[in-house]
Amino acid sequence: MTLIANEFHKIRRLPPYVFEEVNRLKARMRAQGADIIDLGMGNPDLPVPEHIVEKLVETARKPRTNRYSASRGIPGLRRAMAGYYERRFGVRLDPDTEIVATLGSKEGFANLAQAITAPGDVILAPNPSYPIHAFGFIMAGAVIRHVKSHAPQEYLEGLSRAVRHSVPPPSAMVVCYPGNPTAFTVDLDFYRQIVAFAKRHDIFVISDMAYSEIFFDEANPPPSILEVEGAKDIAVEVNTLSKTYSMAGFRVGFALGNARVIAALSRLKSYLDYGAYTPIQVAAAAALNGPQDCVADMRAIYRSRRDALVESFAKAGWTIPVPQASMFAWAPLPPGFEGMGSLEFSKRLTEKAGVAVSPGVGFGEYGEGFVRIALVENEQRIRQAARAVKRFLAEEPAGQGAASTAAGTHAAE
Repeated sequence: MTLIANEFHKIRRLPPYVFEEVNRLKARMRAQGADIIDLGMGNPDLPVPEHIVEKLVETARKPRTNRYSASRGIPGLRRAMAGYYERRFGVRLDPDTEIVATLGSKEGFANLAQAITAPGDVILAPNPSYPIHAFGFIMAGAVIRHVKSHAPQEYLEGLSRAVRHSVPPPSAMVVCYPGNPTAFTVDLDFYRQIVAFAKRHDIFVISDMAYSEIFFDEANPPPSILEVEGAKDIAVEVNTLSKTYSMAGFRVGFALGNARVIAALSRLKSYLDYGAYTPIQVAAAAALNGPQDCVADMRAIYRSRRDALVESFAKAGWTIPVPQASMFAWAPLPPGFEGMGSLEFSKRLTEKAGVAVSPGVGFGEYGEGFVRIALVENEQRIRQAARAVKRFLAEEPAGQGAASTAAGTHAAE
């Protein structure tokens, strides 16, 4: 009975999902009829371009496409991704040995971790960062060495110190730019330093580039780590169509780069799945091979939303740093609310203002003091949120929130 009563080993390593507290509050308030402006989850609200949907429907009408698909992705989809990387980054990839299609980037990242990690391996992971960057490896049995990453240079400078204090030496490291949640971008020189560091210490690099096409400086689109000479010796990049084409529900992603790692991932996936539904893969190939005006149009919408958010929230009394890229803003708690903590602030903002954001502590301990705000509502709703925030900041006694949080902490101790 003791065995049955105890929590399973891997589940014990996964803390309760911080975002779930805010999600439960949102659900309860909506059930009571409240209008919640949800700027929490990065769930794209823009429609999938029509030519992609048409290809999906056309292919789904063919009976043979309802059979099992290919775990590694159909050849046409892998060729389409290779074509995208050559056009966008000038990087040539072999569709047969250097690309595997995944069920979204999140699944791809987690299975990559399973494929290359032995129990007890040390992994260097940015903090704050998207939770799967650490927990994908934790589920694989690894030990995480967290490195502060509020800005790219901070992460770069912390890597050497982390290696010196890691026993055994790290086997892999994670980079994520454009950053989630920080919204920073990097240049090619940053990746050159990362590649040199990884080769010097014999470390694999897993690069998360889910937001490669949502950027706001048209003259400087985000580069890929695979553009660096010799990067494929040690690097694999994870990408996805979820944000670029607003295809989040389609679950189409990719891992690209080092042939040894791609082979390991492909072998692992062959035991786990038969790949995405074939019509979805065909539609994804149509997205990559087809007209790209839709990508520029979506990028322009996110830029307008970003500008509306920064402008309207500043007028409300909350200064939001201008995001360089992604569909997020990474914002310090407003003046007077710093002591409240990001989770308590997020819950209070939802409850009192009807505006939901993601608590920074959900992205790691170094995310405390921040919240992530998603650009997933139209400009009118964003300005409506700003008006609600203005009332909240004027009426809410911030000091009481900090005091109650401290009292709750002592009570728990």
